Amino acid sequence: MTAALAAPWGWPLPPGFVAPIVPADNPMSVAKVALGRRLFYDADLSIDGTMSCASCHEQKHAFADGNPTRPGVHGDPGRRNVPGLANVAWFASLTSADPRVTTLEAQAMIPISGLTPVEMGMHGSEQEIPRRLSRDACYRRQFRAAFPDRRGRIDMTSVAMALASFERSLVSFDTPADRGALSPQASAGKAVFDRTCASCHSGPHFSDGRFHAILPVNKADRGLAEATGRAEDEGRFRTPPLRNVAVTGPWFHDGSARTLRDAIARHPVMLDAADTGRVLAYLEALTDRGFIENPAFAYPDDPCGSK
Repeated sequence: MTAALAAPWGWPLPPGFVAPIVPADNPMSVAKVALGRRLFYDADLSIDGTMSCASCHEQKHAFADGNPTRPGVHGDPGRRNVPGLANVAWFASLTSADPRVTTLEAQAMIPISGLTPVEMGMHGSEQEIPRRLSRDACYRRQFRAAFPDRRGRIDMTSVAMALASFERSLVSFDTPADRGALSPQASAGKAVFDRTCASCHSGPHFSDGRFHAILPVNKADRGLAEATGRAEDEGRFRTPPLRNVAVTGPWFHDGSARTLRDAIARHPVMLDAADTGRVLAYLEALTDRGFIENPAFAYPDDPCGSK
């Protein structure tokens, strides 16, 4: 293991921000994040080798997708819009409508082997992934460096732990709004936003983490009610965080809002054209260019020192 990989993990946080809670059985490490990064971009995690995590979570979209929904490897239509991944380490709920998914380790398995819908298509064939990865000498070295406590074991537990570690490293706190560098239009938009939107889009991630109904209920996707079985939860979805919102469209859980202006208009607040323009300027100022261009989050073309 190189000295760089053996180094302890350091959270790149601005003053006043507290590091997220990390599961005791999966502590962060540089080696684990490096392994998770490579796995995130590896299409061998899908049944036919055509889809990786990054196929849907693109860095230029702050690890969202840019499409309303994304079909799976067998052409199964996607159900929901792909969410961005900025600061997911801090989120208490990790899907748009199932509060039972509370760890990134558990969430990582949903696209890999889930059935509603089928995405990467590995249900029933999960052991094919360790078999594929074990053939690669670089992967064998990376798993040994990342999981000395597990003796470098290559299995789905380690895969999920590494993916979760990389996703926790996706930290985004360097926007014009964070730096106090708002234009006059964006500054006026912040005042409108604080008055009309911040009751739900609150806190450092601009989400209260709760579930609300904004759009008319679609019986094909009952939202929170699918998890709880309660009629009052029909059509409720988690308040989406708004960091990098300007690059994560289309918007809403079904991707039905093709412009950010349309997304604002669908909320139960009355804004005239001028105030809408001001809010749009503020939302643009929540874009972290360093995050969506950070080479440490991009495809790793030399994971073991060679292209």
